[in-house]
Amino acid sequence: MKIEQIYTGCLSQGAYYIESKGEVAIIDPLREVDNYIEIAKKNNAAIKYIFETHFHADFVSGHLTLSEKTGAPIVYGPTANPKFEAIIATDGQVFKLGNITITALHTPGHTMESTTYLVKDENGKDHAIFSGDTLFLGDVGRPDLAQKAASMTMEDLAGLSFDSLREKIMPLADDVTVYPGHGAGSACGKNMMKETVDTLGNQKQMNYALRADMTRDEFIAEVIDGLLPPPSYFPLNVKLNKEGYEHIDKIIEKGTNALTPDAFEAAANTSEALVLDVRHQSDFIIGHIPRSIFIGLKGGFAPWVGALIQDVKQPLLLVVDNGQEKEAITRLSRVGFDNTIGYLDGGIAAWKASGKAMDSMESISAIEFKSRLESQDIPVFDVRKEGEFEAGHIDIAKSTPLDFLNEHLSELPEKEPFYVHCAGGYRSVIASSILKSRGIHNLIEVAGGMGAIKEAGIPITDFVCPSTLK
Repeated sequence: MKIEQIYTGCLSQGAYYIESKGEVAIIDPLREVDNYIEIAKKNNAAIKYIFETHFHADFVSGHLTLSEKTGAPIVYGPTANPKFEAIIATDGQVFKLGNITITALHTPGHTMESTTYLVKDENGKDHAIFSGDTLFLGDVGRPDLAQKAASMTMEDLAGLSFDSLREKIMPLADDVTVYPGHGAGSACGKNMMKETVDTLGNQKQMNYALRADMTRDEFIAEVIDGLLPPPSYFPLNVKLNKEGYEHIDKIIEKGTNALTPDAFEAAANTSEALVLDVRHQSDFIIGHIPRSIFIGLKGGFAPWVGALIQDVKQPLLLVVDNGQEKEAITRLSRVGFDNTIGYLDGGIAAWKASGKAMDSMESISAIEFKSRLESQDIPVFDVRKEGEFEAGHIDIAKSTPLDFLNEHLSELPEKEPFYVHCAGGYRSVIASSILKSRGIHNLIEVAGGMGAIKEAGIPITDFVCPSTLK
């Protein structure tokens, strides 16, 4: 038996390749599927099953494309009702793969169709579970994503999660390996560990949600405590996963449309397309197309696109470094943004050479920032997440998380210069680009974020326990 975790850091997502005696199962594949096919081919194996743990909200799965290319059937758990042909497994149904078996364990809670897949080895011994979003390392899946579809409250769904964990997963042996659907950084949970594989026994010790003495009411209260609203693109991805989508090859073909600066400008003016600059933030600061939005490929690209652009049908025009067009389009498609209509041929250098208007962003070092803090009373806006802010921040800074920037626009000075920072400089440039696109130019970005701020010796407040905040 061979098990390979194929982890995508940008999405904090784990897909899985399982092989036995030349037969392969893929669990929760990404939208671009050629990698799975190539691994199987290299191993002289054939993909027999495609298992989905649930209808994913944070990414578009590759189940349809992979099934089309290999002929392998798609398997969902009980109560799933996709708009395409699939095997809807019954609770406890066993699938044979080579000389091992995969058992579908219905574990509703995160969603109603959520299913954990239990792998038993050639001797019939429980070996591993592929828990999707039912059980993470250090956490469990949030129970508020399926409440509209299920006509249930998140408390109802959390209660189902409690039952699923205690009836289907916790009775398993401690040496069973846990392969979760996501790791730290995913919006599908809130307290995930940075590790991506663990034993169930360790999770029973480390994971708050698996405490043996926990009551159902305690579980519900702890699981829903501190949940932030899910990104608005989540329901749109569920719809694509459930109803179908266009083949990724067609999305890439349409998007890799090289446009001259004149054609690019015309497309931006006539199509209501958003100009998305995916270069490094330092390059964007130096020079960019006016009113363009920065979300760099070298950060949490796809989740931030989904959280901030919101409408997956939004037409996009890309500014990319040479040769990164396909990567950008592919990563956009992972979260359902399939409407890239072209990219700037020759990049920002071609735009500048054509004599078209350029903009830049004022950015200062943390050392200079420290000097200004000491010499004057200046407005500072911290765009990190609320939890990061609570753990330590500049005393005079206001918490304005990037996810909820729109809610804080009225707090920004109209004319007076103000300062924006994050943890390392990525999110602050995203926030600043959004503000500049809306005509707010009196901002100054602090390069290097909190890391540089600490190195510069700027005083940081001590940790504030969230329970003491009013």
